[in-house]
Amino acid sequence: MKPTIVETLDGSHTLYLADIDEHYHSTNGAFEESLHVFIRAGFDQCLKTTPVVFEVGFGTGLNALLTALRSAERKIKTTYITIEKYPLDNQLLSALNYPSLTGYGAEAIFHLIHQSRWNETVRITDWFEIQKIHGDIQTYDPALQADVIYFDAFAPSKQPEIWCHEVFEKMAAILTRGGTLVTYSAKGEVRRILQSNGFVVDRLPGAKGKREMIRAVRI
Repeated sequence: MKPTIVETLDGSHTLYLADIDEHYHSTNGAFEESLHVFIRAGFDQCLKTTPVVFEVGFGTGLNALLTALRSAERKIKTTYITIEKYPLDNQLLSALNYPSLTGYGAEAIFHLIHQSRWNETVRITDWFEIQKIHGDIQTYDPALQADVIYFDAFAPSKQPEIWCHEVFEKMAAILTRGGTLVTYSAKGEVRRILQSNGFVVDRLPGAKGKREMIRAVRI
């Protein structure tokens, strides 16, 4: 089924998939959730001057847009690699209101992110380049090293096959030592799988409406 646009409590849009009864973001605030979980708790904690970010679940591109904008603010050249099994229709994406919430220049950046070809590295700004991979994280064999991982798949109850030992083993192999993985989920099983793959796991305060989230550091 085609996703429908829903306005969340902070005024930003998310998408709703009726066939699995799942939203792409928190209905308490899509924009604030992405900022809280992935930017502030993840990207902002990386002190490298040329960081590599790997994202599981490109979705609407909100995390990519916010990372591109933060890269320019911090003046750090960022490589962003993201994988998505089910890319969304560009006409639907163009109706999302994220650029209007992020200030001057965001609309052009958001457009360029979504117009960039899949499976190619494309420079979006002087500070940000992206490679969107059309693929399945379960079968994808990544030949890369990342400093930050955004784990933004649908909830474990909706996509249990993604939140498994084999996938997090890949995340451990991708992530540099001392690198950080962040996710909105704080389920006990997720914490235990991360710990079994060599991560030190912290539970941080979650975004609005969620008590906790996970930040895990590769040791």
